[in-house]
Amino acid sequence: LFLSTFTLAVSAGAVLLLPFSIISNEILLSFPQNYYIQWLNGSLIHGLWNLASLFSNLCLFVLMPFAFFFLESEGFAGLKKGIRARILETLVMLILLALLILGIVWVASALIDNDAASMESLYDLWEFYLPYLYSCISLMGCLLLLLCTPVGLSRMFTVMGQLLVKPTILEDLDEQMYIITLEEEAIQRRLNGGISSTVEYQTVELERELEKVKSKKTNLERRKKASAWERNLVYPAVMILLLIETSISVLLVALNILYLLVDETAMPKGSGGPGIGNASLSTFGFVGAALEIILIFYLMVSSVVGFYSLRFFENFTPRKDDTTMTKIIGNCVSILVLSSALPVMSRTLGITRFDLLGDFGRFNWLGNFYIVLSYNMLFAIVTTLCLVRKFTSAVREELLKALGLDKLHLSNNPRDSETKPSANGHQKAL
Repeated sequence: LFLSTFTLAVSAGAVLLLPFSIISNEILLSFPQNYYIQWLNGSLIHGLWNLASLFSNLCLFVLMPFAFFFLESEGFAGLKKGIRARILETLVMLILLALLILGIVWVASALIDNDAASMESLYDLWEFYLPYLYSCISLMGCLLLLLCTPVGLSRMFTVMGQLLVKPTILEDLDEQMYIITLEEEAIQRRLNGGISSTVEYQTVELERELEKVKSKKTNLERRKKASAWERNLVYPAVMILLLIETSISVLLVALNILYLLVDETAMPKGSGGPGIGNASLSTFGFVGAALEIILIFYLMVSSVVGFYSLRFFENFTPRKDDTTMTKIIGNCVSILVLSSALPVMSRTLGITRFDLLGDFGRFNWLGNFYIVLSYNMLFAIVTTLCLVRKFTSAVREELLKALGLDKLHLSNNPRDSETKPSANGHQKAL
């Protein structure tokens, strides 16, 4: 649990480091001779980037594998059971895993770049091998972000709609409360009326229905208690803000594609630009830097939402009092990979012009024009398609109803269309 907590702290540091660097650069430009901010310099920020890269490697390749293997270990046969035996088995498993990974990277390097200089550089474990391995992990993290972020950008509207109170337009909340109350009383009477042993399995189904009805009732009570300002102003304002942020992100990516086609300096080649405090990273100065920071946080939140919205990772979502330690370790590793790849994705997409420092800027694939251009085009296209699909879903449902195709049960939840308890306690077959 301590190692997982430390990994999450490193993930938070990797996410906050890029906004901190951007705002530090603007502060140094605004107050170049101020005595009280002399501690804020390029050496400090460069050291922080190196530490973030070091701890990311440490958590990803040492601490989290150690936590997983220690959790699964029992000790070798013939040894006295205890903590020492489990630690010994864990260390042996870590050594074998390190040999396996080093061998895989060696073979991959030989297949991709088979020359004497490349093979000799692999002997330098600290200066080349680990950064090269971390470059491969970062590339996989960027591909995962490419998959999760567009889904999260469209999913954010649904999530915020569930957290906020929607406007009551052409709705009678009192009537809905009356119907929900009748359904709750009907299900409660069936549970209290006694059920024979041959149909005891129906008790579990009725309890689930009762929980759903109570949840709907709680939401309706919250909507009734909400003020007119919260219902009619906050919800539309948040939706418009999300739409503006998403549109600005897609627009910046489209402009970055044009820059890549006409200007070679738009490539994220690493630390080749001006140092900290020498030039502004944004065309609009401090306002543009603040907008970049907002977009970076928005992309991170959207990527996490999109990660847990994917069907493959849907059962991976942590739940209160119902999450195993193995699943916690897996979630920490996933968050670390996403957060470590966020600065690289932000630079690759042109969200910020901040040149990556430390080991983050030594990725070989950042200098490949075709990889960077394809990444930008895929992000723009997939994000646009997800948003179009999101905002046209209601129109598609109305078209299906108008054509009579809604009776074919094309909904996402087929279980909801099988049985539905009515207000009088009986079930209607649909």
